[in-house]
Amino acid sequence: MPSNKKLLIGLAFGSAVGIIDVIPMIFQNLTWDANLSAFSMWVVVGIFIASVNWKMNRILKGIIISLLTFLPCGVLIGWQEPRSLIPIIVVTIILGGFSGHFISKYADKNEK
Repeated sequence: MPSNKKLLIGLAFGSAVGIIDVIPMIFQNLTWDANLSAFSMWVVVGIFIASVNWKMNRILKGIIISLLTFLPCGVLIGWQEPRSLIPIIVVTIILGGFSGHFISKYADKNEK
């Protein structure tokens, strides 16, 4: 079971990345359900990254967790607008790697 500090680090970084992801969405006038969905996905990704103890590169860990978390929404998005998946997946890979690196770095440092 991860410590409370690890979960708080995951929650904080996940929320920050969620805000980073949602800002351009607001400027594109996307619906609030899409904005809330994206924000909540990153909060969950942050918690997952802080909780999962995979022995692998932390950037790769973040990318894998973020893509797996995005997969159900990706099916729904791709069903109606397949072209929109390309930029979303690129952003998910970039922010997932960023999240994996920093959450794992600070969560692991805090555990020692």
